[in-house]
Amino acid sequence: MQPLHVYNTLARKKELFEPLNAPYVGMYVCGPTVYNYVHLGNVRTFLTFDTLYRYLTFIGYKVRYVRNLTDVGHLVGDGDDGEDKIGRMAKLEKVEPMEIVQRFTNDFHTVMKQFNTFPPSIEPTATGHMVEQIEAVQALLAKELAYESNGSVYFDIETYNQRGGNYGKLSGRILDDLLNETRELDGQSEKRSPLDFAIWKRAAPEHLMRWNSPWGEGFPGWHLECTCMSTKYLGKQFDIHGGGMDLKFPHHECEIAQGDGLTGIDPVRYWMHSNMLTVNGQKMSKSLGNSFLPSELFAGSHYLLEQAYSPMTVRFFMLQSHYRSTLDFSNDALKAAQKGYRRLANGLRVVKTMTYQAGEDSSSVDASDEARRQDIRQAVKQFYDAMNDDLNTAVGIAQLFTLLKYINMLYLSQLQASSLGEEVFNLLKESFITFMQDVLGLLEEGTNNQPVLEGLLTLYREYKEQRQYDKVDQIRSYFKAQGLAIKDMKHQIDWAYEE
Repeated sequence: MQPLHVYNTLARKKELFEPLNAPYVGMYVCGPTVYNYVHLGNVRTFLTFDTLYRYLTFIGYKVRYVRNLTDVGHLVGDGDDGEDKIGRMAKLEKVEPMEIVQRFTNDFHTVMKQFNTFPPSIEPTATGHMVEQIEAVQALLAKELAYESNGSVYFDIETYNQRGGNYGKLSGRILDDLLNETRELDGQSEKRSPLDFAIWKRAAPEHLMRWNSPWGEGFPGWHLECTCMSTKYLGKQFDIHGGGMDLKFPHHECEIAQGDGLTGIDPVRYWMHSNMLTVNGQKMSKSLGNSFLPSELFAGSHYLLEQAYSPMTVRFFMLQSHYRSTLDFSNDALKAAQKGYRRLANGLRVVKTMTYQAGEDSSSVDASDEARRQDIRQAVKQFYDAMNDDLNTAVGIAQLFTLLKYINMLYLSQLQASSLGEEVFNLLKESFITFMQDVLGLLEEGTNNQPVLEGLLTLYREYKEQRQYDKVDQIRSYFKAQGLAIKDMKHQIDWAYEE
């Protein structure tokens, strides 16, 4: 199979992935600001990098995955002035800011579990790394890459660029153009340049979250926390930094400047960004009334939704598109994803029960048997090739459906395992299970009541033999209400996820 290539936003092209210290990989992903319920745009980002984490681990890398929680410093509007998002919510609800943090951190973890994402290796918080952030501010001041103004400290972009820096290189923005586009705003007069960004902010009297510092009471700038936490746990330079496309500028641009300013080294080798979500062709936005929460998706409670959609359906839906492409939510697309997911889930359920009988004779192989074997081998190879081509889960899922075709043929007795041979049969079974569960994170849903289902199927057979069709219909109705269907086949009676 081909080696892994990823699209590096900084280079604007796909590049061969070569870790600094293989087989070890350091990966940092910007986590949520825990002031509200996690939204679907966040979820897509975290699913993307969960899949990358899974795949890197699957192909043998030892990954340290760091994903932070922002619990201070992220101001309304994402700029250097205004209220802290968490502080503002705390004032509205008349509670302590850390109550807001705890509530929405709990919600975030619940949602991540529902989507079957792996927890990161380390999940640091901004408030837990105040010492490191104050030390970073002091270091930048000592290097004269920052300056104090009225109790706040700002990163000096002009000085950074004069010393060989290139602020704007990640987003492709030219400094002169940025200056021409920037108007002087209230509160920016204390800056030398309107593009300079805060690494420490003086706390206004009404500001709830504040810490003592050499410059007075204040709080760290939003951009600084990621620089301090990523380098603390992954080193001055590390392999992968991920996040949503909306963070590319200014957040990630500022991270590069800070990291380079502190160490003289570009902090990240591969910058990776997931794209945005739209709804029926429009940008997902609270102001447009077309944004919805994961809980609303699962319950079908939003006015734009025609029905409920399960976590695995939504995960499958997101993986059907390449992470760098725009993803459009619509009922038709979600229904199609539900059907596709359930087809694969049915295959996953039945392939786990299949075994190759040692007594089967596989010595006689005709041309059609060899073609099937080759098709299975090719589908497995193409799955790896797709994942190695910048994590192309869309193409990878297409290969799963190729494998599913042969699983269904075996299940329906249209194909004997012996015609595949033991090696290819095992390749089919093991690849389908590991690709589905371990790499893509797609699990069977609603199987916690398996003993009940099997018991009802036994009764179903008995009632059918006794021609008690009213009771047969009752059992069918129960299965249907669970999103399941009873399959009456010539050789057996079984259940499946309703497609």
